[in-house]
Amino acid sequence: MANVAKVVTIIGSSPDGFAEAANTAVQEAAKTLRGITGADVISMSAEVQGDKITEYRTTVNIAFAIER
Repeated sequence: MANVAKVVTIIGSSPDGFAEAANTAVQEAAKTLRGITGADVISMSAEVQGDKITEYRTTVNIAFAIER
């Protein structure tokens, strides 16, 4: 039987950068999901106030194994 995974989409944010925003998404997902096998950053965006980026955001697809 083939392995099967499920994918959920999470949006992570951080004031420190896109990599930290993606890491935040994975860390938060890991609090409720077991067996995370991969993360795919789908998009990146930023909130800007004045002339400065104040928050970085990443939309991340997180794959995890389905338990039987």
